[in-house]
Amino acid sequence: MMYDYILARSFSRHEQKRLRYGAIICCFILVILFFCSFFQPYLGVPLPAAYINISNNFFFVNLQVSMGSVSVNKMLSIKAFTNSSDHQNVKSMHEIKTDHHQPSINSSHHPQTNNSTSQNLNQYDSKNASTNITHDLRDANALEKNINSSKDSTNNIITQHHEDMGTIITKNGSTTLIKATNSTISAVREVMITKKTQPTIICNPEKSRSEYCELETDVGIVGKTYSVFFVKPSSQVAETDTNINSTSSLWSVRPYARKDDATAMGSVKKWSISAVENKEDVPECTIQHSVPALLFSLGGYVGNNFHEFTDVVIPLFITSRKFNGEVQFLVSDKRLYFIEKYKKVLRALSNYDVIDINEVESSQQVHCFPSAIIGLIRHEKEMRIDPERHTYSMKDFRDFLRETYSLKKEKAIQIINDNNNSSSLQKRPRLLLVTRRRTRAFTNEGDILKTAKSLGYEVIVAEAISNLQKFAELVNSCDVLMGVHGAGLTNIVFLPENAVFIQILPIGGFEWIATNDFGVPAKTMNLKYLEYKIKNEESTLIKDYPLEHAVFTDPFSIGKQGWNAFKSIYLERQSVNLDVNRFKATLVEALHLLRA
Repeated sequence: MMYDYILARSFSRHEQKRLRYGAIICCFILVILFFCSFFQPYLGVPLPAAYINISNNFFFVNLQVSMGSVSVNKMLSIKAFTNSSDHQNVKSMHEIKTDHHQPSINSSHHPQTNNSTSQNLNQYDSKNASTNITHDLRDANALEKNINSSKDSTNNIITQHHEDMGTIITKNGSTTLIKATNSTISAVREVMITKKTQPTIICNPEKSRSEYCELETDVGIVGKTYSVFFVKPSSQVAETDTNINSTSSLWSVRPYARKDDATAMGSVKKWSISAVENKEDVPECTIQHSVPALLFSLGGYVGNNFHEFTDVVIPLFITSRKFNGEVQFLVSDKRLYFIEKYKKVLRALSNYDVIDINEVESSQQVHCFPSAIIGLIRHEKEMRIDPERHTYSMKDFRDFLRETYSLKKEKAIQIINDNNNSSSLQKRPRLLLVTRRRTRAFTNEGDILKTAKSLGYEVIVAEAISNLQKFAELVNSCDVLMGVHGAGLTNIVFLPENAVFIQILPIGGFEWIATNDFGVPAKTMNLKYLEYKIKNEESTLIKDYPLEHAVFTDPFSIGKQGWNAFKSIYLERQSVNLDVNRFKATLVEALHLLRA
């Protein structure tokens, strides 16, 4: 009653009614403003402010997007950057308006402080803030892939995106929270996506035995002109372990893995690799590939089983295995028989059909790839892989062959009984005698077979054939392989683990080459190696030359006459007539090596 009495004395009845309605409207407006403020982060409308959180200290920064005059206060700008791939600019400009006195923001180091926010605001330097915020954004070159909570190992940047908190960029323990409009976040994403690292380009390392180039950039290849093109980066890539200088724009590569052999390289076509200044100078792509290219030559000594493995197959494994099949093989100087002989190896290393880049129709095309390797990487020595340099080993290569050709026998037989009598052996070890029909052949195979069988061996005689699947299965089924030095012995790669390999050395000073081509590699394959050097009387050359001739006493002097003279005598005219009584000891030693 008291309140009604006071209102009655101060206001008329009509004025009291208007006052009540006004009060109700004011309360309604206050409620609306409260709810708008509380639910504003969840609304799809532009936010009026940006919050920056650095090292647990919060700073409030007004974000003004005005159509009129700009305030006297300093502005922070995140400028649009140019996209290098499509040459389009990010058009949006976001201006963050800051107070004139606020603390300096340093993205790499933020000393801890207990001062209040208002005290920190008095020390602010807006210029430093602009520089360091932009620096944080530029350093996050992996933001495209890391935008949904990831970590960049190179720049030590962790980025997270939250619907209600914007984009968080964490670098070296410091956190920057930028709360901005959806258009701001989209622009920042585009800036991060358009930034690309410089391509890696490595050509002709001096320590390698092969000529090759690794091009981690967009590449165009034209078979007709034996040309490879890529756009030269704005700043030349560092030349670590390369012979590239900062002004180089053209290299020549013969993609066969034996660059120190003039005879072999004489049949290998040269490929020119050009770094052009402008993208417009690269021929227009006619075929676009989505996987990297690996171009290699089938010239050189392809046709010789040993060189096919040491110069092509093993280097191809080293170079391409890392792609897990997602690589396109391009062959130059194509030899159809090689493609047919090693089709299973090629298919196991690449999911795509081999392209003959010099074939008439294909050579007219401009093949484009996201990256390319021209040539093959190989070990300095024959038939070897250095696991410290190439990740893989010869064991890995042999496991790959076993899987590719579905070879069943993983390990050689282990003989338990010490008695050499064949009747007492539970299971006879299999001996493969690799024979030759033209040169370096065994002239007394019958005697060798009879002696081996008397020691308890099951003997198989076979000549290496081009049907690799069939011969690989035969070799893999055996426990001991023996043969005269030659390319056919390369098939030891198919032997099971712990098998025994016996190399017969003809006269002619083959010790060094036999050891390095087969002896040492056999040990890296986990094979047990034995070597038998024949006496002069076991060589058929004794029919053509007296024992006191330089052919027997000084093979080195024959070698001085040239490769053709050496080859014609020791490799083409010589066969072997084994002294089985003398050789028997080697066969017995092989049995000992097979014992458990």
